[in-house]
Amino acid sequence: MSNATDSLNMASGLLASLMSDESFRPAEPRSIKETGLTETVVEALVLKYLLLIGSSAGRQIGEKICLPFGILEELLSSLRRRQLLSHSGSTSLNDYYYILTEQGRERAKSYMAQCAYVGPAPVPLEDYKVSVDAQTIRAEAPQRAQLERGFAKISVEDDLFDSLGPAINSGSGLFLYGAPGNGKTTLAKCITACYGQEIWIPHTLFEDGQFIKLFDAAFHELQAAAASTLLRSNSHDTRWVKIKRPTVVVGGELTMENLEMRHDPLNNVSEAPLQLKSNCGCMLIDDFGRQRMEPQELLNRWIVPLENKVDYLTLATGKKIQVPFEQLIIFSTNLDPQDLTDDAFLRRIPYKIEVGDPGREEFKLLFQVFARSIGCVYEEETVDYLIDTHYLPVNRPLRRCQPRDLLSQIRNYCNYNGRPVEMRKDYFDRVVKSYFTVVAGT
Repeated sequence: MSNATDSLNMASGLLASLMSDESFRPAEPRSIKETGLTETVVEALVLKYLLLIGSSAGRQIGEKICLPFGILEELLSSLRRRQLLSHSGSTSLNDYYYILTEQGRERAKSYMAQCAYVGPAPVPLEDYKVSVDAQTIRAEAPQRAQLERGFAKISVEDDLFDSLGPAINSGSGLFLYGAPGNGKTTLAKCITACYGQEIWIPHTLFEDGQFIKLFDAAFHELQAAAASTLLRSNSHDTRWVKIKRPTVVVGGELTMENLEMRHDPLNNVSEAPLQLKSNCGCMLIDDFGRQRMEPQELLNRWIVPLENKVDYLTLATGKKIQVPFEQLIIFSTNLDPQDLTDDAFLRRIPYKIEVGDPGREEFKLLFQVFARSIGCVYEEETVDYLIDTHYLPVNRPLRRCQPRDLLSQIRNYCNYNGRPVEMRKDYFDRVVKSYFTVVAGT
């Protein structure tokens, strides 16, 4: 009977996979065993939650720790038989409100002293590895049509677009270099949009008894999961969340500590490093060469992960674990890559693309785009005046950030004086003086 049930479950899982448009979708567990966790781990989450909340219905407990009520019923009954829980009332759908007994309170405090984590049940590290392998950007190989959609909101010259295309298609490392203000950071953020739009990640990972927080609202943008239909059940394991492919951006604040597991000894909970949070997406090292650490220190840390697509991290227990290193690493710098590192590392970053200054026509197009965004009528003659008067005579380079910056100052000036926002020559004369005094030498 057990074999027949297992075969039916496998067939159901295969059918769901075949009918899904997703490369990976975490199936809802049908037992505690299928979660990959022990009953003790789940028991601790239940008791610690009740220690904090006081009283809760069984289904609410399931929602808070992200496990189906159906697989918790037997555990809740067991906890009640062991006099760790008691009923404090009944609710609908054959459910009850649960509270801790005195013995249960002591057990919960003991669990809390060992680890203060309370929240979604974790996902074993091995299950996470499977998900990364299924959702890696290297399997996407986006083509020109996807790139055009990803870069639809910005202006990119054809030569630069043709250089970026193969680099993005490969999913390999990428250096973007060139003068400041030409949109290297914006380009890097658009690159993620060229790949599949959504992936699944766990709230929290579990390895060697350690809870490792992975989901980070600063980098992970939640997406709604598809609803169920008559032909297909879209129930999923709620320990996982659907997010946009992440773009993790770090700049001069980056330190070596950000690239290692960070452990809170007070709560005995760890935080995943930045590269783990960027898996299946992009990680942008902005202003590379201006971090607190030496460039060579960072490059030495990543030379093996870039080659082998795996990283090695150390848990609070001292155990060394292997984790996926599956993201497009983008280095953005104002410096020449040759001045930052050696040939051995540059070989592992196969694409080095210079983001040069825009031409006159692209510069005018950028003014047109931003003028539209702020509700201002575009005046080509005025932009020609700006270039011929304030750029060409002093050999001032055109930069992609300048149309936005100059028009923003005009808008602020007009709003302050209660005037309509217009592209007038005298307005440009005014804002150029203040803008280029601050940004000396550009």
